[in-house]
Amino acid sequence: MTRTANKQIPERSAAKPRAMAEPAPRRPADGKNAARKSAQAAFSAQPLPQRLAQTLEVLRAAGSADDRAGMARFGIPSERAFGVRMGQIQALAKRLGRDRALAAALWDSGWHEARLLAAYLDDPASLSSAQMDRWVREFDNWALCDTVCSNLFEPSPWAWRKIAQWAPRRDEFVRRAAFALLAAKAVHDKAAGDEAFLRGLVLVEAQAGDGRNFVKKAVNWALRQIGKRNPALRQAALAVAQRLAQSADAAPRWIGKDALRELGSETVARRVAGKG
Repeated sequence: MTRTANKQIPERSAAKPRAMAEPAPRRPADGKNAARKSAQAAFSAQPLPQRLAQTLEVLRAAGSADDRAGMARFGIPSERAFGVRMGQIQALAKRLGRDRALAAALWDSGWHEARLLAAYLDDPASLSSAQMDRWVREFDNWALCDTVCSNLFEPSPWAWRKIAQWAPRRDEFVRRAAFALLAAKAVHDKAAGDEAFLRGLVLVEAQAGDGRNFVKKAVNWALRQIGKRNPALRQAALAVAQRLAQSADAAPRWIGKDALRELGSETVARRVAGKG
């Protein structure tokens, strides 16, 4: 991106050097917020094609050939990737703020980091069932799946319904999305009652036989997170894990044994007991 284009993306202004004897004054937090909101408003006032082009150029400039080459080691396709680290994407999302139109355009661009960024810019409360179904069908790696599920889909009013709908689906990343979303709910949804998670354990047990790596790891993740939610759910999750651990099939046996190691540990038992 040219220097002129770079200035269009909201960013902190550079502080001028000061003499060592004169400490830099702290800007009040509300002043920082006001400056950021003003920059966001100015950026949002630009036409969508301009916002999209500038944002993609910032991502492209932040990319690293080494990081892009290393994505393959983690099972992430790099053909449509810049090689931008997650911390940089999150920092850019904070600068840009909510922007549903830009999020949709970034998603449609097909670039990996653009889609990760879209998960932070879109508004969970405004998601439609159709949008969630469309996006989940386009997941092609675990990192995109987990980021979207944890940061965008989890707070959505559709989340519980989608868990139930997606868990039986055969598509690898659609099924993973169901259990990544269930794990995120177990961590973040403080208002949900135990009944919702008990139904989630039924899904865990039903789909534990899927031996595909990205599915079984998500099923295991959901089982462990549910078990760490409170003492009653820990006991229910332990019972499921024990049944799975006794399976003759490799996938449920691994899921059960791995969950038992964590949920059965004294450390987790003490931590969960404090939530009772």
